[in-house]
Amino acid sequence: MTRILIIEDEENIALALKEDLELEEYEIDVLTSGDEACQKVQADDYDLVLLDLILPGKDGYDVCRELRRSGDRTPIIMLTARTQEAEKVLGLDLGADDYITKPFSPMELRARIRAVLRRSKGLSTNSYAFDEFEVDIDRFELRKDSAPIKLTPIEMKLLIAFVRHPGQVLARDTILDLIWGSDVFITDRVVDTHISNLRKKIEPEGSEEPKYIINVRGMGYRFDG
Repeated sequence: MTRILIIEDEENIALALKEDLELEEYEIDVLTSGDEACQKVQADDYDLVLLDLILPGKDGYDVCRELRRSGDRTPIIMLTARTQEAEKVLGLDLGADDYITKPFSPMELRARIRAVLRRSKGLSTNSYAFDEFEVDIDRFELRKDSAPIKLTPIEMKLLIAFVRHPGQVLARDTILDLIWGSDVFITDRVVDTHISNLRKKIEPEGSEEPKYIINVRGMGYRFDG
């Protein structure tokens, strides 16, 4: 079982994270300060650390710095309420593998955890799995329970764009640039039509609301895989 250590001093946030991730069948431990963090990470052999920046005692920067200086390579995702780019860059420069800004959605956090774990285990970033689906980018193919599903080239490109940006809202203009390029004139309606067609092939039959490709009103689309 994948073991995750949450280092978060706000009890309600730590409890919510623990309960949500245990539903994903992760084994979760919680620390509320940074003082014992390095010793616990090294002693208990965690697969990933969720590290808040603002902590009593040693802050998240200090914990990350100490772990990396000791040679510990346990993947770290920093949790931060800070929005300044320089502060995020500092965390990455100290050796964090990713960061996520509060408030964040559980879907996005779970997606980032999966991505960091996949990289840490040396798995191919050209293959993405969600539920019974597998997106094989090298073969330009979608499979469900190992059986290929026929997608048009545009639908496949859309799906690849979504799985590469899990939990993130992609504006229609962003989708246009990713799929068709910035020098091609395509209307938003064309994007909506192709996404509607893709949904018919991956969304659960009979469901009233999409499970994977979510329309975020006034902003664009989010992939919750």
